[in-house]
Amino acid sequence: MRVSHWSLALRALHSRNYRLYFAGQTLSLIGTWMTRVATGWLVYRLTGSPTLLGMVSFAGQVPGFFLAPLAGVWVDRWDRHRTLTVTQVLSLLQSFALAGLTLTGTVTVPSLALLALAQGLINAFDMPARQAFVVQMVAHREDLVSAIALNSSMVNVARMAGPALAGLVIAAAGEGYCFLLDGFSYFAVIASLLAMRSVPPVRHGKPRRVAEELREGWRYVTGSPALRSILLLLGLVSLSGMPYTVLMPVFASTVLHGGPHTLGWLMAASGIGALAGAVTLAMRPSVLGLARRIPLTAALFGGSLIAFALSRSVRLSLCLLPLAGFGIMQQMGSSNTILQTITDEDKRGRVMAYFSMAFTGMTPFGSLLAGILASRFGAPATLILGGAVCLSGSAWFALQLPEMRRQLRPVYVRLGILPAPGREARPASALQLPPEV
Repeated sequence: MRVSHWSLALRALHSRNYRLYFAGQTLSLIGTWMTRVATGWLVYRLTGSPTLLGMVSFAGQVPGFFLAPLAGVWVDRWDRHRTLTVTQVLSLLQSFALAGLTLTGTVTVPSLALLALAQGLINAFDMPARQAFVVQMVAHREDLVSAIALNSSMVNVARMAGPALAGLVIAAAGEGYCFLLDGFSYFAVIASLLAMRSVPPVRHGKPRRVAEELREGWRYVTGSPALRSILLLLGLVSLSGMPYTVLMPVFASTVLHGGPHTLGWLMAASGIGALAGAVTLAMRPSVLGLARRIPLTAALFGGSLIAFALSRSVRLSLCLLPLAGFGIMQQMGSSNTILQTITDEDKRGRVMAYFSMAFTGMTPFGSLLAGILASRFGAPATLILGGAVCLSGSAWFALQLPEMRRQLRPVYVRLGILPAPGREARPASALQLPPEV
């Protein structure tokens, strides 16, 4: 019987635990995106400095780079469900502290940077735990493609709604109320985590020294052509391309001569494209073919950034940003799906920590560099350079595909995604496509 694309896209929601998580996390992420936009606007309003804008973003994201490998070791040891509950409670407290300072008029750039650093420390453990926990929430492993894509979908629903709401709230009442609403939004995801039942435990081996497990995780990642190439490209794109979101207040106010509403709509436009990319990914019946999609979508992202940097029209910019959002989401989602599929369960936390390190850990260095370059050469020139680096990285990755296919094929055969040589494929299922990697 033929399965519809929408049934494939939503099949992870058949799992009760994932369904709870999806609902709670979607509401919480809307608040998170409101805080991101409000923080950037507040820093730029207080200082008018792209450099300080980049430095505050750097403070909020740099812990994810330095702590990710260590966090991955502990995520492989700890109960991931309990870890997520703790990190969400801590994030709630951080948001209320930020709201209190802003609403009382005592907020300063150093206090913003310190609170951003605190959230970065929380996220260093939260992100690998969240990524590794996905497998435990779905009832069947073949639902993993759907779950990862739906995760990306909820991020980008929030990415559309959050910035648009933030623009309205900032214009009407100020940045502090964005932070306050974000604090309340954490109650939704905390409630969803507490309502879960029968979360399958992960079997852990005998604990070893942390340094030994760190070395094991590093050898596992660097010894695999697929893991290594995927993470390197993701890190390069995050370093050079993702800082476009940090520079968005500069484009909204200085380049396009708008205000907070313009900023909200620009961020939402990027989110629309990213949501389309996530939904398209969710409709795929299999992980097969995703490796080829990674360099193509990285190139789309880089090219769109260059075109956006050259635009001086709000309407044209709103047409270009969805392409950038689609490209980065397809690259990130495809990379995540392959990593989750081929990684051994006892190393999942460490691999997802390196994923977080590449995707979000490299971004603060790019944000800091972008802020410095934008202050000296302008935001458009900085973004053009970033887009060109993304295009170069996509070309390099395309050259690695033959070696990656040689590694991925036997793994897919072992998992039943591809038929064994000399055997016919099993009847069509959610995991099977013609033998292409």
